[in-house]
Amino acid sequence: MPDAALHRLPVSEPEALLRLIAAGGPAAPRRRLLEHHGDPGEALRAGAKAWREAGLDGRQIDALQAPDAALIAHACRWLEHPEHAVIGWHDPDYPPLLRSIASPPLALCMAGNPALSWRPVVAIVGSRAATAAGCEHAVEFATRLARAGFVVASGLASGIDAAAHRAALAVGDTTTVAVLGCGPDIAYPRVHRQLLTEVQARGCVISEHLPGTQARREFFPSRNRIIAGLSLGTLVVEAGERSGALITARQAAEAGREVFAVPGSIRNPLARGCHRLIRDGATLVETAQEVIEQLAPMAADHAVALRAMLNAPIPAGSDPSVPRVADQDRDYKRLWLALGHDPSPMDALVERSGLTAAELSSMLLVMELEGRVVVEHGRYSRR
Repeated sequence: MPDAALHRLPVSEPEALLRLIAAGGPAAPRRRLLEHHGDPGEALRAGAKAWREAGLDGRQIDALQAPDAALIAHACRWLEHPEHAVIGWHDPDYPPLLRSIASPPLALCMAGNPALSWRPVVAIVGSRAATAAGCEHAVEFATRLARAGFVVASGLASGIDAAAHRAALAVGDTTTVAVLGCGPDIAYPRVHRQLLTEVQARGCVISEHLPGTQARREFFPSRNRIIAGLSLGTLVVEAGERSGALITARQAAEAGREVFAVPGSIRNPLARGCHRLIRDGATLVETAQEVIEQLAPMAADHAVALRAMLNAPIPAGSDPSVPRVADQDRDYKRLWLALGHDPSPMDALVERSGLTAAELSSMLLVMELEGRVVVEHGRYSRR
């Protein structure tokens, strides 16, 4: 399509962003294009000369001039759903941790609750052919982390990924994020169609690919960088020497994030990847509490953003004898009153406060980071 025709073509901002995603190729030139022009519509209307100046190659320019109409139409229909969104590099809602990695995606297609990408996230990854013991470990860590208010991220693969997602979902809503190596509407593997539906409904599904994009081998290493980039830390539960989980761990380390590994038997080939990570400097962990304690200072940096999403005010005082957040927000006050000096399980707090387990998890994490709450063995009490 000639540039002049492009200028005359009325294109909405979401559709313009979808076209930029569909152009494929290196993301950095398209990010520069968005940064320079401020929004996708202006970037699209700038024309081939501006695209070339931003560094787009010939194939990308051809794709922008003659987009795949069927793919764009499918993506536009997908976006009509009220819980579907596409968040571009130019958008203030783009996840801040992901923005800081070496090669951030141009945009994210998200189904579910996009605010979860701003919450404190821990990635749990491992072998697709996990042992029963490995899956049990994934369930234990995911359950404890979700109860502590962390979002559990993984890749919806078989084995460790699926065990972690299901365990987080069992804790409550808004507890897990699945990052896909295909479109956000594609279940891969197919047997995880129901799991994908549950994560979409109660958590968030994220992909840098347009809806309708089928899984390809080369998409999975790049998918792994998003898992690592969204997360404060990555936990490898069980992995062989050539496991893709090791790629995620390496990308987490390169992004300056924490890497944890669960040790295993020297006779288990799926423990060798974890042992290699430990030799290379990953933190050996045996309990989720060890992960929580190490990530707590970093999660504290995100507490202000978390309060903003929960409509909780930033505490003004510093007197530890006063329940700072609880004094200023109705829900926090209900939670503070529900807490006692004797440890209480989550179900008791739900019954006393009238709040959901998901709401309480986020609020308890904030109060734990402030030093107001102590958690031991899944039970909470005032400090």
